[in-house]
Amino acid sequence: VHLVESGGGSVQAGGSLRLSCVVFGETYRRCMGWFRQAPGLEREGVATINPDGRTQYGDSVKGRFTISQGYLQMNSLKPEDTAMYYCAARQCGGRLLLSLTNHEYAFWGQGTQVTVSS
Repeated sequence: VHLVESGGGSVQAGGSLRLSCVVFGETYRRCMGWFRQAPGLEREGVATINPDGRTQYGDSVKGRFTISQGYLQMNSLKPEDTAMYYCAARQCGGRLLLSLTNHEYAFWGQGTQVTVSS
């Protein structure tokens, strides 16, 4: 499985960006997630979606970000959203449980940079 992100860039606070994640390879019963990492900080779970369309969000992005299959819509961006954003995939398991724990994801993209200026 190979993942490629795109859509990052520089925006002013309050603006929007839409990140895309293209998955090459087997996708059957895979949960997809978006993570981000700012310099000097740990990688943070942003959002995840399972094959049934159920979603889960990190507390810092609830109400502002929306995940769908292959995309992350980011609205009302803040300077603290500045980070490298990564798309990731994992096997959901029979119950299609959601997770924002990064070590549970086996496949990762190369990342796309998002910079939000005040």
